[in-house]
Amino acid sequence: MSVPLPESNPESLGLDPRPLERLCATIERHIAEGQHPGAQVAVARHGKLALFRSFGRARVSPDVATDARTLFLMYSNTKVVTAAAVWMLVEDGLLRFSDPIAQHVPEFAANGKGGITVLQLLTHQGGFPSAQVPEACWADHALLRKTVSDFTLEWTPGSKVQYHPAAAHWTAAVLIEAITGQDFRAFIKARVLEPLGLQDEVFVGLPEAQLARAADIHDPPVDGAFPPRAAENTAAHHAAGIPGGGGYGTARGMAAFYQMLAQGGVLGGVRVLSPRMIEFVTRNFTGDRIDEYMGLPMCRGIGPHSRGEHPVARGLGSIGHPRTFGHGGVGSSYCWADPASGVSFAFFSNARQTELFHNQRMDVLSNLAHAAILPA
Repeated sequence: MSVPLPESNPESLGLDPRPLERLCATIERHIAEGQHPGAQVAVARHGKLALFRSFGRARVSPDVATDARTLFLMYSNTKVVTAAAVWMLVEDGLLRFSDPIAQHVPEFAANGKGGITVLQLLTHQGGFPSAQVPEACWADHALLRKTVSDFTLEWTPGSKVQYHPAAAHWTAAVLIEAITGQDFRAFIKARVLEPLGLQDEVFVGLPEAQLARAADIHDPPVDGAFPPRAAENTAAHHAAGIPGGGGYGTARGMAAFYQMLAQGGVLGGVRVLSPRMIEFVTRNFTGDRIDEYMGLPMCRGIGPHSRGEHPVARGLGSIGHPRTFGHGGVGSSYCWADPASGVSFAFFSNARQTELFHNQRMDVLSNLAHAAILPA
């Protein structure tokens, strides 16, 4: 099996190994304390892998250890992979960020949604954060399109920034299918993942043949035991590839994906996006406005969010460069790129922890990764 990043070591890539050792020790401590059964972390720079380690258990019943091929539920880290497919449609000349969704999916105009643009959709300004897509839609393209088109507004599009946990990216999936005539999962695989050599590392829609690699996802421990999250640990959920929260990946795979973004759209000599596109989609389109779901400014780009210069930041590390951008997965993970240094980072765990613990943990882990960055 080929891997997307050649292995190196921190010193060769201009990284101080001592903060990375503390990073790994912190993950080991959290597992020993019973915060989550297992984890993976990866750090890369200049197209090479500086660190990739697996910790603990992928499953607790039966007991299965994590290894380099363990796939973790990415939750909302999936959003940026889905967004990348939309960026490619723009570079293909088939879409503009200023286009209303209804220009490509006419029935989406129902219930006052006719003016919602692609940019508003992917910066969480669409106005329908609570809309739901039931399981019956996951494998039924016509029903999915009808369900998304029937979404109703909760507030005027563009008037707020409020995180859409799932609805915006189901809409993006319908948009991809309307433009390409392909299943959105197939398009993401063919245009985003396969050219980067990530087809064995990142999945939006997990094939049955890969199920044995998938770590279970758990709730926080109760009396020392990790309750499995029944809704996510199903064959249907694995296969669905929920575009805003159901992808699976290794930390190595997502560190490679973010290496592509850190390097302006190229990885291993293969270019999939232009530097100008990466610069554009990682801008701060929401300024200092508060994301009413998160309770702080999120500096939202068209997919990822950026660090910005606010005292408090979510997930990306308080000491990170202001242009650092990435995304998290609820209570469990975060992935990011620092284009100023060329460093990318990915952390996955398999317990959906409380937001209090998760936010504090990610600030510590991301800061340790940033602290390792030395001048190029």
